[in-house]
Amino acid sequence: MKPNEFVGLLFLARDVAHSTHLNTRSYAKHVALQEFYENIVDLADKFAEAYQGYHGLIGPISVPAAKKTSNIVEFLQGQVEDIETGRYKVCDRDNTPIQNIIDEIVGRYYASLYKLRFLA
Repeated sequence: MKPNEFVGLLFLARDVAHSTHLNTRSYAKHVALQEFYENIVDLADKFAEAYQGYHGLIGPISVPAAKKTSNIVEFLQGQVEDIETGRYKVCDRDNTPIQNIIDEIVGRYYASLYKLRFLA
């Protein structure tokens, strides 16, 4: 996964989470998804700026098409698995400042998954 694809993946998560947030009847789910989509954009920006400060511009960012699922938990779980699998293709393992930002992103996914699974 390239860094511009990584940012696009996070933008897709924001779009899907926001759409689901607006269409849920569960208040707990509504709040958990709002927290996710508001924070994931900030983390995507933080990643992109740090990456570009270290490596140079990442190029155009495009948002990929969403995989067909009506289950937001499955969607976010699939994304976080893709992130964890591809994180060392995005950035070298030894580039710890940027890997720390990826850790924050993964942490945001898991905190949201906890709220969606057990509190919503």
